[in-house]
Amino acid sequence: MTSANWYEVLDEIINRGHLAAGGDLGRIVRHALATHVGVDGLLYVSDLPQRHLHPLDVDGVPRPAPLAIDDTLAGRSFQRVEVLRDRDPETGTPVLWVPVLNGTHRMGSLRVVPPEGADPDDATLRQHCWTVGGLLGHLIVAKLAQSDALHRARRPRPLTVSAELLWQLLPPQTFATPDMTVSAVVEYYDEAGGDGFDYSADGSHGHVAVFDATGHDLQAGLVCSLAMAATRNARRRNETLAGIARRADAVLRENAAETRFATAVLATVDFETGVLSYLNAGHPPPVLLRNGRIHKFLDEGRRMPLGLQHLDDADPTIPAREHLRPGDRILLYTDGVTEARNDRDEHFGVDRLVDIVERESSAGLPPPETLRRVVHAILHHQRGELQDDATLLLFEWPTPQHPKLLPSEALRPADD
Repeated sequence: MTSANWYEVLDEIINRGHLAAGGDLGRIVRHALATHVGVDGLLYVSDLPQRHLHPLDVDGVPRPAPLAIDDTLAGRSFQRVEVLRDRDPETGTPVLWVPVLNGTHRMGSLRVVPPEGADPDDATLRQHCWTVGGLLGHLIVAKLAQSDALHRARRPRPLTVSAELLWQLLPPQTFATPDMTVSAVVEYYDEAGGDGFDYSADGSHGHVAVFDATGHDLQAGLVCSLAMAATRNARRRNETLAGIARRADAVLRENAAETRFATAVLATVDFETGVLSYLNAGHPPPVLLRNGRIHKFLDEGRRMPLGLQHLDDADPTIPAREHLRPGDRILLYTDGVTEARNDRDEHFGVDRLVDIVERESSAGLPPPETLRRVVHAILHHQRGELQDDATLLLFEWPTPQHPKLLPSEALRPADD
């Protein structure tokens, strides 16, 4: 297998992908790998709760059972974003599990069986497989909006209309540049959907936001969607934080019922100085984590929830400011996280939340895996049944010493 052969793999996937439906991706990658490099490949996608990896259909191949992310080597590859070696339980044949990424957002895993005689530990083979996994992650996201087959594969159970609406508006759950990393998870109560998150990064500034609309019905999803759209619209007009919040006030007061509103945290970070500016619209205070431990609560910059501020009132709100250090993390969350109750009526609480985040972070796990495990701990606290939507967002102003979202080997070019 030469780099020219692997180029043909990429060439076929890209060019067949132009006219492919989302449900065709499994067949396309399998054919390209088998034809040009003699590799057997099977594409799996993660479900929305990130509990199982689900195989996409391939002609002539019985569909395998989903794989548990917590209990399999395929799942460990997904968790740690690493190429890992396995063995087929029936034949003993070496198998590679390759993360499938859209940028740094984990979309699934690619099962690769190298041809007979190939060394599964060969660095060049692994780097080529890594590149294919990256291409597939981008293609999955590109096809997702037009593919019901991909959506069905990612849902362990049907969504409500409210959750359907919000999942179409949310950005990818993980995002990274050299100046910021963001990872978020959402778990919807009874699949209803009234929580949301947002972020952006351009030039010298980054933005993050978390929203929690009142109620557990379709109206909650509509209010959250309006708040997200209004703040995005104002942000893209270069409004200040106060102006962004006022725009959301106006949109919600004009289009939502009088009893409906959304709490939110809106924040901006200056990449050059590390200054974080934030507004808290009736939301639980974010937590600043420094050196892996809680440093302080960010409990200033308070104003009314979005939609409750009267438009003819003077707005005295001044954003609060916090000077970040390289490696600092900001944890934002909705009250469905901390107010989760077990059968003894005990809240999950901020202390328990921070303790789990600290423990998982100290284990060197990537931020998205840290949050995935936190959400599962919240569900375990409530015996798998939420009483409210639960959303977490972890923002980091990064440093080279902190765990990366990608292994260093992924950034090296593959050679013959």
